Amino acid sequence: MAELPAPDEPGEGQVIVRMRAAALNFADLLSAEGSYQDSQPPPYTPGIEGAGEVLAAGPGSGFAEGDRVVVCTPGTLAEAGVFPAAALTPLPEGIGWPEAAGLQVAYGTSHIALGHRAALAAGETLVVLGAGGGVGLTAVELGAALGARVIAVANGEAKQAAAKAAGAAEVLDGADPKALKAALRGLGGVDVVYDPVGGAPGLAAFGALNRGGRFLVIGFAAGEPPQLPLNHALVKNLAIHGVFWGGYLSLDPALLRRSTGELLGLVAGGKLRPHVGHRLPLDRIAEGFALLRDRRAVGKVVIEL
Repeated sequence: MAELPAPDEPGEGQVIVRMRAAALNFADLLSAEGSYQDSQPPPYTPGIEGAGEVLAAGPGSGFAEGDRVVVCTPGTLAEAGVFPAAALTPLPEGIGWPEAAGLQVAYGTSHIALGHRAALAAGETLVVLGAGGGVGLTAVELGAALGARVIAVANGEAKQAAAKAAGAAEVLDGADPKALKAALRGLGGVDVVYDPVGGAPGLAAFGALNRGGRFLVIGFAAGEPPQLPLNHALVKNLAIHGVFWGGYLSLDPALLRRSTGELLGLVAGGKLRPHVGHRLPLDRIAEGFALLRDRRAVGKVVIEL
């Protein structure tokens, strides 16, 4: 922790934001360990998403003092920061700081993965691995909202209950990958796999895909990528999509802005209810990282500032 002077006046196209909450993501943990694909050299301010209010707006920013905003750019885990206006999206009234803080990466990943990459259709079967975690719960909720039959895979009663409450039609335990594969096949197989876990669970779910199915590579919470047999992808006409939300900041930023706006509209309309499982003050951030490292988090971990 460091005490630094408050930010000065914002420059052209910049905004100073008083952060009220920032979410922790698995990417933050990997970055702190130096193993993330976009790791920053220390010292740096962690956090890639959050919410707060505008303290000062520079010329050409399009914002004004007092505006409520969500922020998506490195450096959100601080009481205040200077950010480019392009990293901000207006936050509608009625959405709390903690709920807004953890919306963009988790829900945005699922929104782009399911709607844009996999083109999930009503009536299809979606299996979500790691369904009790922050990103997994959003996939369950969005999949159900799109009309899919959602099978949630989560370990422990608390995570399974959270997945059921988010809209899962079926809930399975993923502790035994061989049993998981058999259970998924017994339920008729799946059309889309949403995999933020990787490893043996990812391979098991891949083996349960129906012909023409889609496999979404979201992350590797298990510690390693699944060793997918590409000959099966050929024979069964399977598609494998990598979905790195942060990559769209340069690949297609307009899609990210559109996605964030749509998600905020769904929350404001009561169609999505972000699940904040853990709220911690800034001086307990290490506990938040431990929740992610030990895979004990249920829903999002949010640091209140």
